[in-house]
Amino acid sequence: MNRIAERLIGAMREAMIIKKTRFFSGQLVEVRRPKEIFQTLDSNGTLDGLPFMPEMLEFCGRQFRVSRRIQKTCVEVAEGGYDIREFTQNDVVFLEELRCSGTGHDECQRACMLFWKVAWLQRAVDDRPSETRSDSARENLRAKLKTIAGPSRYFCQSTELVKATRLLSRSRRLLKCIYDVLSGDVGLLKMMSLIFKPIGRKLTGRVFAPVEGPMKRTPVEKLDLQAGEIVSVRSVGEIAQTLDKKSKNRGLVYDLGLGKFSGHRYKVRNRLDAMISEPTGEMKKPEATVILENLTCLCNNVLGGCPRRDLIYWREIWLTRVEDEAKRIETSAVVLNKQE
Repeated sequence: MNRIAERLIGAMREAMIIKKTRFFSGQLVEVRRPKEIFQTLDSNGTLDGLPFMPEMLEFCGRQFRVSRRIQKTCVEVAEGGYDIREFTQNDVVFLEELRCSGTGHDECQRACMLFWKVAWLQRAVDDRPSETRSDSARENLRAKLKTIAGPSRYFCQSTELVKATRLLSRSRRLLKCIYDVLSGDVGLLKMMSLIFKPIGRKLTGRVFAPVEGPMKRTPVEKLDLQAGEIVSVRSVGEIAQTLDKKSKNRGLVYDLGLGKFSGHRYKVRNRLDAMISEPTGEMKKPEATVILENLTCLCNNVLGGCPRRDLIYWREIWLTRVEDEAKRIETSAVVLNKQE
C-alpha cells in the first residue's frame, strides 16, 4: 500500500510540475519561426526521434490553441496490432485540429493529427515584434526535412513513432490517467469511464463481439464518393454480409463498436486512395474507401483511452449515398402503392 501511495503522490507532483512548466489545454501558442525550429533538429530533421515534417512548415509563425497534451498514444506495430506508448520526454501536444495534408509525402490521405514538440512552440504574446518572412530560412528548414527512409519506404511522424516513444507498463498507464485528470486534459467522470469500462469488459468477458461475415473472398463496391457528399452508414447486418470470419473486408477490419454509426448520416471528408502504412512505411493504395468527417477511432478497450484521434476508414460498400437511399425508398413506396 505504501508503494502505491508513493506512486500516486509522485504522479501528482509530476503532473503539477508539467502543468506549471508546459503548455496546457486551451492555451494560445505560436509556432516558432523556421530558423528557430531548424536549430532544434538533428541531421534527419527530428527532435528526440520525432520528425518535423514539410506539411508543418505552413504553420510557422502562426498562432493556435493547444487542444491537449499527449500523455500517451497508440502505435501500430504490426498489421492490426497496437502498443500504448509515451513520448520519451513527455513534451508533445496537439494544436486544435491540425492534421497532416500529405503534400510532402506524395499526397498520403490519412490526415493524421500533427504532433508538436514544445520546443517548436512559444507562448503567444500580442506585442511580440513582427519578423520579416525569410524565404531562405524556410527553404533551409525544408531541405533538412527527411521524407524518404529508403526504397519504397517513407519517413514521417507516423512511421517514426516507435523510435520517438517508449512502451508503457500497466502501472504507468494508470499514472498517465492521473496526469490527464490533474492537468485538465480529461474530466474526472470521463476518465473514470475510460478506466472502468475496459476493466469491466475484461473481467466479465463482455467485450464487443466481432462481426463475423460469411465471405471467403470479400466484395468491393465502387460509389466514387467525393468530398462533401452525404452518406448513410448501412446496418450492421448489411455490413456483415461484406466481411470474412475475421471481420475484414479486403483486409480492412470493421472495427469494434462501429455499429453505433449505422443508420446515421455523415459528410465525406476525403477519399482514401493513398496512405502510408505505419509499421512498414510503404504507400498503400486502398480501393473504394473514404473518410467521413469527425469520425475518429473509438479505442474502446484501451485503458484510459487514446488521444490520437485517427480518422476511421470506411469501405464504400458499407455506405449508401443519401440521394440513392432516397430514390430506393421512393421506388419502394411506389411499388407498395401499386400493390395496394
